Amino acid sequence: MNKSYNDRTHRYGRIWILTAFFILLMVPASICVYYNAWPPLTAVLKGLLGVAPIFWTVGTIEVFTYGPMLGTAGSYLAFVTGNITNMKAPSALNAMENAGVKPGTEEGEVVSTIAIATSSIITTIIISIGVMLLSLLAPLLNSPRLKPAFDNILPALFGGLAVVYISKNWKLSLAPMIFMIVLFLLVPSLASSVGVLVPVGVIISLGAARIMYKKNFI
Repeated sequence: MNKSYNDRTHRYGRIWILTAFFILLMVPASICVYYNAWPPLTAVLKGLLGVAPIFWTVGTIEVFTYGPMLGTAGSYLAFVTGNITNMKAPSALNAMENAGVKPGTEEGEVVSTIAIATSSIITTIIISIGVMLLSLLAPLLNSPRLKPAFDNILPALFGGLAVVYISKNWKLSLAPMIFMIVLFLLVPSLASSVGVLVPVGVIISLGAARIMYKKNFI
């Protein structure tokens, strides 16, 4: 794609990222102003000390992990709308797979952006309907019978995608799969650290693929 397109994409992307950041900060700030209830600075810093380092680290890693996969415009759109791991990335990868295009190409950029935009619109519509019908849906959503289904949404989503991609070259999946299985067996508590372990899995996959390529295993 030409330079002017990329320049405009970066310009508008930065504007929307900063706008979203400002709006997110204004929500708690507006509540504090309205009720004249400000948390002590020490409490805020103590809370940030516990969560900020991991979120900043994961956020930085995700930019380098998802950027090449989703493309420039798709990445900005995904990071503004959120739910990248469980919604935007699977939507973009599945769309590119169905369209027969590869990430990092101009065609992949277009398909990825359309897929992420469509996913964002559908998600917003579903959430809006859910909010309006929350009182009616609450008993159903809180039903003990549905809890196992909600607990396995993410594994089911990535399991379906994994079958497609692993079947193409199963050798590439061995290293990250074995590493993650052993890691979770040894440290089960890490099952909740998906944001950190996804980039770790990517690095392991790339390293193993490079070694196997040099050894003519793939």
